[in-house]
Amino acid sequence: MSLATWARDLGLGARFAVTGGRPGLLRTLLTATGVGFGVALLLLAVSLPNMLFQREVRESVRAVDGSEQIDSPRADSFLHLGQTTAYGDDVVTGLLVTPEGAAPPVPPGTARLPGVGEMAVSPALRELLDSPEGALLRERLPYEVTGTIGPAGLIGPAELRYVARVDFLTAENFDGRGTRYGWSVPEEPMNAFLILLVIVACVVLLLPVLVFIATAVRFGGEQRDRRLAALRLVGADTATTRRIAAGESLAGALLGLLTGLGLFAVARQFAGAFTIWDVNAFPSDVVPLPALAVLVLAAVPVSSVVVTLFALRGVAIEPLGVVRVSTPRRRRLWWRLAILAAGAALLVPLVGQVQVTETSVDGVSLVAGTTLALIGLTTLLPWLVEACVKRLHAGPVAWQLAVRRLQLSSGTAARAVSGIVVAATGAIALQMLFQSMEQDFTQVTGEDTSRAQITVGVDAENGEEARGIIDRVARTEGVAGVIGVTQSNVWRPGPLKGAEEFAPMTSIRVGDCASLGEFATLPSCRDGDVFVFLAHGAQGSPDDSHVTRAARPGATVALRDPHPHPSEPQPPKGTPLPQWRIPATARVVDSRPDPTGMYEYGVLATPSAIDTGLLHEPDAQAMVRLDPAVPDAADRVRNTAAAIDPTSWVRELQDTQRDAAFSSVRTGILVGSTLTMLLVAASLLVSTLEQLKDRKRLLSSLVAFGTRRSTLSWSVLWQTAVPIVLGLVLAVGGGLALGVVLLKMGGQGVQDWWAFLPVVGIGLGLIAAVTLLSMPVLWRLMKADGLRTE
Repeated sequence: MSLATWARDLGLGARFAVTGGRPGLLRTLLTATGVGFGVALLLLAVSLPNMLFQREVRESVRAVDGSEQIDSPRADSFLHLGQTTAYGDDVVTGLLVTPEGAAPPVPPGTARLPGVGEMAVSPALRELLDSPEGALLRERLPYEVTGTIGPAGLIGPAELRYVARVDFLTAENFDGRGTRYGWSVPEEPMNAFLILLVIVACVVLLLPVLVFIATAVRFGGEQRDRRLAALRLVGADTATTRRIAAGESLAGALLGLLTGLGLFAVARQFAGAFTIWDVNAFPSDVVPLPALAVLVLAAVPVSSVVVTLFALRGVAIEPLGVVRVSTPRRRRLWWRLAILAAGAALLVPLVGQVQVTETSVDGVSLVAGTTLALIGLTTLLPWLVEACVKRLHAGPVAWQLAVRRLQLSSGTAARAVSGIVVAATGAIALQMLFQSMEQDFTQVTGEDTSRAQITVGVDAENGEEARGIIDRVARTEGVAGVIGVTQSNVWRPGPLKGAEEFAPMTSIRVGDCASLGEFATLPSCRDGDVFVFLAHGAQGSPDDSHVTRAARPGATVALRDPHPHPSEPQPPKGTPLPQWRIPATARVVDSRPDPTGMYEYGVLATPSAIDTGLLHEPDAQAMVRLDPAVPDAADRVRNTAAAIDPTSWVRELQDTQRDAAFSSVRTGILVGSTLTMLLVAASLLVSTLEQLKDRKRLLSSLVAFGTRRSTLSWSVLWQTAVPIVLGLVLAVGGGLALGVVLLKMGGQGVQDWWAFLPVVGIGLGLIAAVTLLSMPVLWRLMKADGLRTE
C-alpha cells in the first residue's frame, strides 16, 4: 500500500471529521477536548524536571558565594545573616546584610542595596504585609519597604522573602563574610528507595493520561460506524473505510494537539498564580524537555491511527447502511493474564535487590514491569465487566436500562473508567510505599511537644538582662508557661595540667526549681540549692569526668576562661578572674531529657545561689508552652524574640522530622497525583457526555413513550457506578499485589492493609461528581427535538 493512498484516505477522513455536519463536528470537538487535556498534562509533566532544575539554579544564584574565605573587611565585602521564620502556615526567608566597604555587590533581584533599616521584599510578601492578615508579621520585620525583589532573586513568584540592610551584624552574630553572590552546592545522589518511589510514581501518574488519550480517540464510535457503512455502499472496500475512520480520529487528535498546546500555554502563564503543596514556578521555568515534548507531540497522532485500526479489527462494515459487529464471542482471558504475567516476570526478580545504601536501581525492568502490570489490569476490566453484567437481570426500571445498556456495549463503559483503574491501582501501591518508607525517612526527634512547643535563644550582656529576656517572653500573649534558664560556662581555675591545651569546662544553668527540674531528676529543690548533673554518656555525651574535672561539690570554679585563645578578646591586664565556690552541700543528680530531647550536663543553680552578673557572655534560653486558646501564640512569641534581638533564634519543636529528599519527592508526587485525579475526573465526565450524545435519539424516544426523567437519570448513575465499582475492586486487588511486590524489593513489610480506603472513597466521590455534572446535559438531550432526523 503506497503512502499516497494512506495520505489520501486519512485526508478524506479528516475532511469528514470537520465537514460531516454538526454531529460529526461535535464528536471531533469532544475528541479534541479529551486529547487536549491529556496533552496539556503530559507537557506539564515533561516540564517538571526543568522547573525543579530552575528552582535549584535560582536558589544557588542568590546564595552568598562561600567558596572563598574572606578574613578581613574589603571594599566589596559584607557581613550576612540568613533568617527563616514561620508565619502561620507560611515560611518567610530573609537575608540581613551589613556592608563593610563602599562597593558591596547588589543582591540578585534588587536594583540597589537597601539603606540601613530598609528592605526589599518579594511581591507576595509586600501583598501580605499590606493586608490585615500581615499585621503581626509587620511587627516582626521593622524595616521600611523601599524596593521589590525581582524574579532573579526568587525561587517562585509566591515566595515570601526579604533582603534588609542592618548595622548590627558583627563577627559574633553573623553567618559569614562575602564579596559576591552565586554558590553551587554539589548534588547528593538520591537514595535507591527514593529512586524506586520516583520511578513508580512517574509510571502511575502518566499511564492514566495515555489511557485517557487512547479512549478519547475512540469517541463517537457508533455514529462513525454508521457513516462508514455509507462509504461501503458507494464502493469503498473494508481497508479503505478503516483508513478513512483512522483519518477522522487523526483529525480529532491533531485538533487535540492544538488544544493541548493552548491549554499548556494558558496553564504556563498562570503557573505562579497557584501554589500546590507549597510549589509554584515562574512561567519562564515551565519549559518541556525538547526530546520528551517531541515524543509526546508525535505519539498522540500516531496512537490515534493505531488505536482506531485496532478498534475496527472486529467490525464488519456492510454496504447496506448498517454496521454489523462480527459474531459476538466471549472476551478471551488468556492474553490479558499473559500481560500481567510478563509484568510479574520483570518485577519479581527485583525482590530484595533495592538496598538503602545504593544510589541506583534497575530502572528499565522496573518501568517495564510496572507498566505491563498496570496495562494488564486495565485489559482485565472489559472482561470483568462483561462477565459480571451478563449475570445481572432483575431490578428497578432504571437498573434494568443500565444493565441492558452495559450488556450491549460493555467495552465502551469499561474504556471510560480504565483510567480510574490505572490511577487507583497505582495510588494504592504508592500509598503502601509511602507508609512503609516513611519510617525509614522519618526520624523521631526525641522532642517532647507536650512539655514545650517553641524554644527561644538570645545572647545577653549579663545575667540580669538574660533574666529580663525570659520574663519578657513569659509575659507574651499566648504563653502558658516558660522553662527559662540563664546559661553560661564555668572553668577549672589554675594552670593547665600535663598535656591539657584548654582548661576543663562545663556548662552552668541558672533558673527557678521548676525550670531546673526539666533538665535533671531533682529529689527536692528550693531557692539556694545547687546541683551537679551528669548524663553518664547518654546520646554520645562525654563521660562524667568531663564535668567533674571542672565542677564538683565544694570546688571553686572560674566564671571566665582562665586561658583564652589568643584570637579571642583578652581581659585587661590586672583584671581579677571572677570565681564562685560550688557549695559542698550541692547534690549530684542524674540528667533527664529536656523538652528538646537532649541530655544536658554541668551545673544547675537557683538564682540566690550565684550572682548571675558575674557570668561570662550568658545566653537566655526559654522553652515555651503555648496556650492553645490563642491561635497566633507562636507568632507572638516570634515577634517578642525579634523585638528583643533580630539575630535571636526561634525553633518550633517537632516530635518527628522527615528527610528533606523524601519530603521533596512526596511533595512532587502529591502535586502530580492532584493533577492526575483532576484529569481522571475530566476524562470520565467527557466520556459520559460523549456516550449521552450518541444516545440522544434513544433518550428522546424513551421520554416520548412515557419514561420518567428521574428513571433515566438513575440509569446514567448505574451505568457509571457499575463499571467503576468493578474497576475499584480490580484496582484494590491489583494495587495491593503490586504494592507488596514493590515493598519486597527493598525488604519492606506492609504497614497497613487498609491503604486502599482513601482511594476507594475518591472513586466513589467521582461517581457522584460525574453524575451531577452530566445531569444538565442529560435533561437537555431528553427533549422531544432529539427525535428529529435528516
